Amino acid sequence: MRILFLANNDIGLYKFRKELIEELLKENEVFICLPYGEFIDELISKGCKFIPCELLDRHGTNPIKEMKLLSWYKEMLKRCKPDIVFTYTIKPNVYGGTACASLNIPYVVNVTGLGTAVENGGLLQKIAIVLYRFGLRKAQKVFFQNIENRDFMLKHHVVKGAYDILPGSGVNLSRYQVLEYPCDAVIDFIFVARVMKEKGIDQYLEAAQYIRKKYPNTRFHICGFCEQDYKDRLENLEKKGIVIYHGLISDMTEMYKKSSCTIHPTYYPEGLSNVLLESAACGRPIITTNRSGCREVVEDGINGFFVKEKNTRDLVDKIEGFLKLSVNDRRQMGIAGRLKVEREFDRQIVINKYIAEVQKDKM
Repeated sequence: MRILFLANNDIGLYKFRKELIEELLKENEVFICLPYGEFIDELISKGCKFIPCELLDRHGTNPIKEMKLLSWYKEMLKRCKPDIVFTYTIKPNVYGGTACASLNIPYVVNVTGLGTAVENGGLLQKIAIVLYRFGLRKAQKVFFQNIENRDFMLKHHVVKGAYDILPGSGVNLSRYQVLEYPCDAVIDFIFVARVMKEKGIDQYLEAAQYIRKKYPNTRFHICGFCEQDYKDRLENLEKKGIVIYHGLISDMTEMYKKSSCTIHPTYYPEGLSNVLLESAACGRPIITTNRSGCREVVEDGINGFFVKEKNTRDLVDKIEGFLKLSVNDRRQMGIAGRLKVEREFDRQIVINKYIAEVQKDKM
């Protein structure tokens, strides 16, 4: 079969869909359509055929450009002639799905999060819901990554056909194995995300300033691309010894080895946090917000702690509570997290569900 992936960036496709792509390549032609990025060559070397899509602007809202993208998708689909299409993230889901529906090409949609346009309500939400209805109306299957996203789409009559819940993107349990828990006198916390307001970076930085003064045996690391205007602030705090900024790291294993806890104070409308899955798989406790996309991975007091959204005081309290635990108690929290992802979030679960959709079209 000829299988086409529509996505908005190469990092997510490579890091979270690579195992699915490798499985599909055993018996099928696999095409990937997205803007060029550093991991595209890796995917090509595995056997994928790359179709560049430079018209896709992840954050653009210009309606003329959006219609050009839809038209481009239609022409590309006519040339590629896929037997089935897998779409990920909002614009490929909406415009790629609409193009597939107009050409009667089977397609499977993955709702990786509703996005800020839907989350914030108002006119943008109404427009987004209408676009989603067009994009998802003929989908063979719509996959959701959390129950709240599913319920929202059903309530607004966006999905009328088959749907299912995935355990996020799952986690590769072979790659992310339990790491020895650090027993050093210095306790390292780690923030792994795009450095942007909605990921809770402000609360993390404020908490780091307070905790570092009171507990000098702590360190606060930041790993991720600086997507918004935080560069000067990070440089200033790094000079003061408050944080250590590492930039974007492709392999997080070495960072997880030294970390005692992952802090993820996000209020971004994501499907299910891959950062939390990878942290738990490595045996690291988690402090995160009690919202969809995060609460699925954490059992409060068992493998981590919940904090209130946009609440620095609560984050400080939870960090202090964590610091009062013994090393053995922290280690046990990490082990509980590993057992949870083994039970519920193995990436093979995701692969099997996608293979089942491919098999439907072979019949």
